[in-house]
Amino acid sequence: MIDFQPDRARGQAPTLVEQLVAAVQRAIETQALRPGMALPSVREFARQYAVSTFTVASAYSRLVSQGWLTARPGAGYRVAAPETPARRAEPLSWEPPRLNDSWLLSDIFADHSIPIKSGCGWLPGEWLNEEGLHMALRHLGRVPAMRIANYGHPYGYAPLRETIAAGLAAHGMEVDASQVLLTQGVTHGLDTVIRTLLRPGDTVLVEQPAYANLLQMLRLAGMRTVAVPRGAEGLDCEALERAAALHRPRALFINTALQNPSGASIGMANAFRILQAAERHGLWVVEDDISRELATGLTPMLAALDGSRRVVYLGGYSKVISPSVRVGYVVAHRDLVRDIARTKMAVGLTTPEIMERIVHQVIREGRYRAHIERTRERLGQAHAAVARHMDELGFEICARPGAGLFLWAKVGGTWRERGANGLAELALKDGIWLAPGSYFEASEADTPWVRFNVAYSEAPELWRFMRNAGAA
Repeated sequence: MIDFQPDRARGQAPTLVEQLVAAVQRAIETQALRPGMALPSVREFARQYAVSTFTVASAYSRLVSQGWLTARPGAGYRVAAPETPARRAEPLSWEPPRLNDSWLLSDIFADHSIPIKSGCGWLPGEWLNEEGLHMALRHLGRVPAMRIANYGHPYGYAPLRETIAAGLAAHGMEVDASQVLLTQGVTHGLDTVIRTLLRPGDTVLVEQPAYANLLQMLRLAGMRTVAVPRGAEGLDCEALERAAALHRPRALFINTALQNPSGASIGMANAFRILQAAERHGLWVVEDDISRELATGLTPMLAALDGSRRVVYLGGYSKVISPSVRVGYVVAHRDLVRDIARTKMAVGLTTPEIMERIVHQVIREGRYRAHIERTRERLGQAHAAVARHMDELGFEICARPGAGLFLWAKVGGTWRERGANGLAELALKDGIWLAPGSYFEASEADTPWVRFNVAYSEAPELWRFMRNAGAA
C-alpha cells in the first residue's frame, strides 16, 4: 500500500520524516491510498518499518498540515477527501510561524504543524492516561444530567477537594477541604492569587529563570518584577535577602519541585532559608508545585513546612492526566481562600464541575498510580538519552534531575555569545520548535540558555540541526 524503504545513510539521504512524507504522498497520487482510507497507527507503522514512533508521528503531523491526511481522535489518520482546500496538484509548502509573544501565548496551542516540539511544556499524547480518561468519561455518562446541570460550588467539586486534602496530608501538609479551591489549571490559579494579593505597582520577586506565563501575567497585572537567581541547588538566598531588603516586595513566586524551566528542585536547607527570609521581610510565598507527581525523590514542600501561614500553594493535573482537562487547585489559610474564591467568582464564576468529576474519577481509578510510575520511568529514559546528546555537543546543563519534563542547557558555538533567539528562529524553518532563554527572563534578555522538553527531544533531526547550526 505504501512503498516506504527507509534510507538511513547519514548526511546524504533526506531525513526519515521527509522520506515517509514523500512515500505517503506517492501512494495518494498513484491512488494506492484513496480518500477516506485509514493509515496504519503510529505504533503499527513504526513496528512494521523499524522506525521510531516519533518519526511516524512527525511525518503524519506534517501530512495533516499540508492537507494530505486528516486526523480525528479515536479515528486515527485517514486520506483527506479531494475537495480539501489544502490539497492541490502540488502540496502547499510548510511555512514556519513567526516567533513572537502572540504565537507563544495563544497560537502555539492550536498549531499542530510543527513536527518536532522540543520547546513545548506537555507530555506527548500517547503518554497520557488514555484508559483512565475513557473510564472516567464512561462513568460521567452515567451521572444524571440534573446533577451536573448547575454552576456548582464556588470552591469546586467537594469530593475532589477532599481527595486533594488527603493527598497533601501524605506530604505532611495538614489541611481540610475548606482550604482547597479548584481552578481551571495552575495558570488560572496564579491569576486569581495575583488579583487577590497584589495591586498594580506592587513589587514581587520571581526566579531567574522563571515560568514564562507567570512573567506575562505579572506584566499584564502591572507588577514590578525583581529577579532572584535560581540554580541547580535552589534559590540564591543571599540574593533573595538583598532584593527583599532593597525593594520591599509583597510576594515571592517559586517552583519547588522540578522547576520550569530549569528542571531543578530545592533542597531542605534552601527551603528553610526561603521561609526564614519570607518571615523576616513579611513576604507572601506563592508556591507553584505542578510537577510534584513527576518527581522521583524527596523534595520539600514549602506549604507543609510553613503550615499555610505565608505560603499559598498551587497544584494541578495537566502534566499527568491531560493538558485539556483544565483542573488545578489553590491551598491556603481558610480566610485567604475565601478571598480568592470571591476573586474567582468575580472574574469567571465557578469552574466546570464536569472536568472536576473526570479528574476525581481518574484519581480514584486503580491504575492512576501505575500510570504515574510508567510516566516517571519513560521520562527518566528520555532524560538519559537527551543528556547524552547534549554532552556530545558540549552543552552546559544546569541540573540533571532524571525526572520531570525539562532540561535547561546553555548552547555552544556562536550562539553562546549571540543568545538563543536567533537559533530558535532558524530552527522553526526546519520544523523544530525551541524555547529560548528569553521566554523565561523577567528582563526578556536574549540568553544562550534553551529549555528542552525531554519527551519531545530524542529526534535525530533535532541534534543534526544543532550540529549544522553551529550550536556545538
